[in-house]
Parts: sequence; C-alpha cells; structure tokens
Amino acid sequence: MNNRQKTNKLWMISGTILVILFVSSSAVNSSILPVPTQTTKAMSSPENKENEETAYLKFVSQTLNESNSNNKNSTSGTTQIPEAAKGPPIPAKGYLVQEIRDHLYWVTDGSYNTMFLVTDKGVVAIDAPPSIGKNYLKAIAEVTDKPITYVIYSHAHLDHIGAAGIFPKNATFIAQEETAAELQRATSIAKNASTVPPIPTVTFTKNYTLQIGNQSLKLDYYGVNHLPGNIFIYAPNQKVLMLVDIIFPGWVPFPYLAIAKDTEGFIKAHDIALNNYDFDTIVAGHLTRLGTRNDVIVQKEFVSDLEKAAGKANQEVLFSNIASQVGRFDNPWLIFSKYIDAVNENCVNSMMPKWENKLGGAQQFMSTHCFTMAESGRVDPTVMALLQNSTFVSK
Repeated sequence: MNNRQKTNKLWMISGTILVILFVSSSAVNSSILPVPTQTTKAMSSPENKENEETAYLKFVSQTLNESNSNNKNSTSGTTQIPEAAKGPPIPAKGYLVQEIRDHLYWVTDGSYNTMFLVTDKGVVAIDAPPSIGKNYLKAIAEVTDKPITYVIYSHAHLDHIGAAGIFPKNATFIAQEETAAELQRATSIAKNASTVPPIPTVTFTKNYTLQIGNQSLKLDYYGVNHLPGNIFIYAPNQKVLMLVDIIFPGWVPFPYLAIAKDTEGFIKAHDIALNNYDFDTIVAGHLTRLGTRNDVIVQKEFVSDLEKAAGKANQEVLFSNIASQVGRFDNPWLIFSKYIDAVNENCVNSMMPKWENKLGGAQQFMSTHCFTMAESGRVDPTVMALLQNSTFVSK
C-alpha cells in the first residue's frame, strides 16, 4: 500500500469507530492524541500490532507537526493541504490553550477544539472531547485555579462530551432537552452507566442564558441540524460563536455532511449563524484552528455549490438509462449501486475544479457529500425543493 492509499484509508475511518475507541479505552482518563514523546499502548493490540485507529491518531499527530514541504515526496496526484486549512502547531505536551478574548479560552489537540470561560465564580467548561481528555483539566489549570462550576454540552455525541466524567460531580451540567433525553436513554440500557456522560442537571427547550457576574453565554436551539439538541453557544462580550459539527474552518465537512441527521437543518444553520449572531471568531469543534466569519461564508458557498451540483446530477443521470446499461434486473441493488456511482461522479466532477485546492479534504470526502445531498434531494421533500430552486425549473 503506497502512502497516498494509506492516508486515504486512514482518513476514511468513521466517527463511529473513533467514538467506540474513545469510550472503551483508557483515553477518557488520559489524552488520546499521541505526540512524538508519547506512545499509544492502551490502543495497541497485545501483540503490539498497529490497528487502524492507532494509525489514524499517529497520522493526525504527524500531520500536525510536519512541514508541508514533505508533500513534495508524495505522488504527483496528491493535492497539498491548502493554506487556509492549516492551524497553529500543537506543543509537545499534546494540546494548545490560548485566550481568545476577555477570559474566554480555547483548547485544541489539533483534531478537536473546545472552549472554557473563566468567571469570578468559577469556570464554565464546554464539552469534553475524549481526545483531549485530562489535558483539558491541565489547560484550565494553566490559566486559573478556580473550580469548574458549570459544564455545557453542545450536543450528545460522545466524541465531544465522552470525557465529561472528569469534571466535578457537584458542577451544574447544562444541555438542550434532546441531548438530555439521549443521555437518559443511553443510561437506561447501558450495562455500565459510567460510560455515559453525566446527565444534565439543567435543561432547556429553545433558549437559555447563563449569567455569571459580567460574563454570559447564550445557548440557542433552532431545531435539528447535525443532531437533535445541537445548540449555538454565543459569548456576546467576546463576540465568539461555538457551533460544533457544522462549520469546519479551512476544510470540507466530515463525511456525509458531518453525518447530519437533517440535511435541510445543516444547510440552514449557516444562515442562522451569519444572520443571528454578531461574531468575529468561531469555535467549530474540529480540526486545526479557530474560524472566522469568512469561514462560515466560504462553507455556505461550498454547500450552495453542492446543492447545485447534486441537483444537476439528479436531473442528468437517469435511473432508466443505468438499468439499461446494467442489462439485468435480478439484482435491484446492483442497479441502484451503479446509479448512485454515476450520480456521485457527475456531482464530484462539478465540485472538484473549484474546491479541491480551496478546502482541505475535498479529494477524500467530496463523494460522500455528493451522496448525502443528492440522496436527500431525491427523498426529502424540503431538500428536493431546495435543489430545484438552486438549479433549474423542472421541465
């Protein structure tokens, strides 16, 4: 397997596998992301053979710490990572903590990002990515000795809140009611309830404002987007918006529009962010840097182009033609498979010339985004209407 094939395979490891790894290993109690001075014994097999998850994490670490000049040794068909996708280097300790503004800090390990707010009455921690793990506590301790008094969940996915058990049990945990309901459901069927993050002690339906002295955080829910319960977290004093698993500064989204539960809600979230919030910094939950308002505008443009490309592909690729080409009808899934491949190819060919050198990960994940948008346009009435509106009038 050459380097390009290995890299592409590693990038395609699903978020589900990573979540299982995060929760089932000792990574909840220590940082998962390896650095040059660390090993990943907890994630190796007894025979010390490298599995795919370990390889993925090593790949991320190496990518973050190596110069882009190494790309000259790659195959000629490999596209270099765009400058817009690059973030600050991660220190050898495995994480970076920096003040954004007015006692609001962000923490990143180069793959996951989160933020915390220091107030006169303690620290407000948001999320708890297992990849950062106890390094989150170290990052907070670097800037304050105040206790963690509040914890906010952006949404229920374990890759963002799976390490919340590191926080004090007497802290107030806050989440939208859909997130609380999912964690309650998980607890009710879990053989080991300790693997489920603490159940929120305060929940809300649409809006909640956490006011501590002169600091505040606004929590807003506009309906399903990436996941039921996924909220917009806004720090008005600092003009910072945290929106997880929607915006990916400098990169295309995680596969299948970040496994969005509602494609139309994912699309609409971009306009909500731009129209409803006065922000100049965005903490996006993933990858290598903070975002800006322009990053949201760029991704909105990407999604708009994807709508057009998917709508075009759905109209130009006819199922009847694919069925005739296959020439046999005893295996309907074979026909559907060829049809989906043809739609994806049409869509990808429309998208790549503009985006392959503009956003990181376009080569690896574009076909997944084309599939999600095109399939939603075929089966979801609202998305079908959006695609028709963004492309052409039906004949």
